[in-house]
Amino acid sequence: MNLWVYLILIATALGSGSLAFLFRPDDKRLFRLLLAFSGAFLIGITFLSLVPEVFSRPSALTGLFVLIGFLLQLVLELITEGVEHGHRHAHSDNEKASPFLLLVGLSIHSFLEGMPIVEGFDAGLQRTLVTGIVIHNIPISITLMSLFLHYGCSRMRAILYLLVFALMTPLGSLASNLLDAGMAASLDTWFNYALAMVIGIFLHVSTSILFETEENHRYNLQKFITVLIGLGVALGITLSAAHQ
Repeated sequence: MNLWVYLILIATALGSGSLAFLFRPDDKRLFRLLLAFSGAFLIGITFLSLVPEVFSRPSALTGLFVLIGFLLQLVLELITEGVEHGHRHAHSDNEKASPFLLLVGLSIHSFLEGMPIVEGFDAGLQRTLVTGIVIHNIPISITLMSLFLHYGCSRMRAILYLLVFALMTPLGSLASNLLDAGMAASLDTWFNYALAMVIGIFLHVSTSILFETEENHRYNLQKFITVLIGLGVALGITLSAAHQ
């Protein structure tokens, strides 16, 4: 199953990143609505599916790992400057921007998201998590490719950097699966903590998206409707997974 999951994750990142050749995400209303949908979907699956899962296995440290994930995302944004929630803070031409540092920050973010995708976990929960990551990675990939091009990377180098980013979530999953296979003891508790960290990351990213306003500081009707649709889709996927 994981091979198909890995291929979907990689293909989605590469395919959506290629859209940066067609338009600029910072001046397109459709892109902002896509962000709103992804943020609503993330927070929806987080509260409807992921949070109940991690807290169904009592541990005094679960809440701590959620907080660690939240704070870790804050630290990563010192490098990425908010690309995880669609921000495109392009530096002026007089500044020396580092696409490599941007890639490092997002690669860590993506690697951590892949760690709870482990063989033996509930299949419905894994599908929900993977769907959330896929939807989340679409605006990230568009913004990331746009920034690489802005910073002067050639198309081939930008695509190569994007491929590295696309591989990080599968590598996080692969690392966890190898760790599980190499240990005699059950690592269920560890994987639960990994999922708790991802919850913290999702909470930071989704709330950053949802609580942002337009330039005129108004939360417009189109965005509100898009958020409701995202929450509705998250609810539908969660209910579908629960009945399988």
